[in-house]
Amino acid sequence: MSQSFYNESNDATTPNQQQSLNHGGHEVMDMHETIGEIIAGLNQSILLRPHVKDPELLSILDNQYNFTLGMYNTIVESFKTGHDPSVPTGRYEMQTGNNFQYGIKPTQPKKPMQNAGEINDEVISGFLLGAHKGSAKCMTAAATETTNPVVRRVVADSIPNCIEMAYELSIYQNKHGYYQVPQYTQQDMRAMLDSFTTTTNPLH
Repeated sequence: MSQSFYNESNDATTPNQQQSLNHGGHEVMDMHETIGEIIAGLNQSILLRPHVKDPELLSILDNQYNFTLGMYNTIVESFKTGHDPSVPTGRYEMQTGNNFQYGIKPTQPKKPMQNAGEINDEVISGFLLGAHKGSAKCMTAAATETTNPVVRRVVADSIPNCIEMAYELSIYQNKHGYYQVPQYTQQDMRAMLDSFTTTTNPLH
């Protein structure tokens, strides 16, 4: 992050102290929830990793864990100091393609596990996907409540990474038949796509 968001103050406290305390009450509570959500996802990855059987899923888990750990450190540093973090927000790059298979095929109905021995790659990928969705939701709420400009930008810039990691896992699940994507009929799909049109009427 090259741009500095430091706010000058005439307060008697030092600039570093003033900036580190430049947080509103809603911001602090939402940031605590956001950081807790990220920690929960990281902890979940550690617990689930020994049970992964598919090398592809293991690679995704490891890549996403390492990236999320860096993201966590960047967010925590900016939140604690109020200054630009020493390591700026990165950009997660998926290792897989982005082709979805559409349509529904018959499968066994899903149900909760009866014992821990039933854990498998479908369950694990679902847990990981849920963790990224939860983080994205918390970050979105926090970014709209944040008064500190550095924290707001760091959190806002991190949301697309959570979305990207969730998307990568949904593609993995779709490829293995864990997550199927229904579609409307071609006629209904065309009607839905054509139900909006662009406009050229800007305000002057």
